[in-house]
Amino acid sequence: MTINFKFTTLTAAAALAAGLVSGAHAADLRGWNIHVEDYPVSAGMESFIAEVSEKTGGEISGKVFHNGVLGSQPDAIEQVRLGALDFAVFSLGPMGQSVPETNVVSLPFIFSSVPEMYRLMDGAVGDAIGEGMKEKGIIALGWYAAGARSFYNSVRPINTPADVEGLKVRVMSNDLFVKMIEAMDGNATPMAFAEVYQSLKTGVVDGAENNPPSYESTNHFEVAKYYSLSEHLIIPEALVMSKATWDKLTPEQQDIVMAAGRASADYQRELWAEREAASLEIVKAGGTEVNTIADKAPFQEAMTPVYDAFLESNPDLADLVNMIRNAE
Repeated sequence: MTINFKFTTLTAAAALAAGLVSGAHAADLRGWNIHVEDYPVSAGMESFIAEVSEKTGGEISGKVFHNGVLGSQPDAIEQVRLGALDFAVFSLGPMGQSVPETNVVSLPFIFSSVPEMYRLMDGAVGDAIGEGMKEKGIIALGWYAAGARSFYNSVRPINTPADVEGLKVRVMSNDLFVKMIEAMDGNATPMAFAEVYQSLKTGVVDGAENNPPSYESTNHFEVAKYYSLSEHLIIPEALVMSKATWDKLTPEQQDIVMAAGRASADYQRELWAEREAASLEIVKAGGTEVNTIADKAPFQEAMTPVYDAFLESNPDLADLVNMIRNAE
């Protein structure tokens, strides 16, 4: 039987949290994961808790609950903050309401490539975002890959911002992404993900955007044959631990947990790269024309009004945005 733990009040969550971890010894931790078991994130989480258990001699063990059975991501974020869940992997995209610093990674073209994202998130940028998370009761242990979202459509390859002009492009329901398309004179069309295939097939929209595994697994490549590697959104996921749980660990155990988190991130990134490469081969074999956008500078320049509006609304994040944009 699967038990769906959902906490409707802070009091109930805090009460449960008190009984979950009985101290630093013989702790049985619970981990939240929205993905299916056969997924790179899931494998990374399993490797994390296995290494922690091994390196602590079994003093700390745990179980990962996959498929979101312990609640939705917004619920799970609050549970981790309160200590009702011990560890989890969250996309940084939806974390913005709880941790404002995570909003910066949702800015279009903020990272020029996946390797650059890894380098910055493993360094000062990740440290700054991690500090924001810590203030909200969440300890960042490692930055996972979630792919780079790129444009696909049924009309033409996209190599410059001008190629987006006039295209009806499905985007996620987020003002940042609507403004991204509008900045290139395209027509942004927010809609539910489940509606995209039929909308592409019937011409309600000309295109959409997503990472290669999603483009392939949903069969969108059957109805939108041009896939342009713009990599305009590179939003990592974070392996995190509740600060309430973290504070119960000894310094030695904290070192083990942090090292295991970083090692699991390296492992998960390798698995993601393999999955992404396999998806690209499948769509190419299916007739998709895949093109790489060599020069992203014109796209980044086109995003100036998007950034200006974001920073006007979030002046406290200007230093973090500039840290990323000015990175060498």
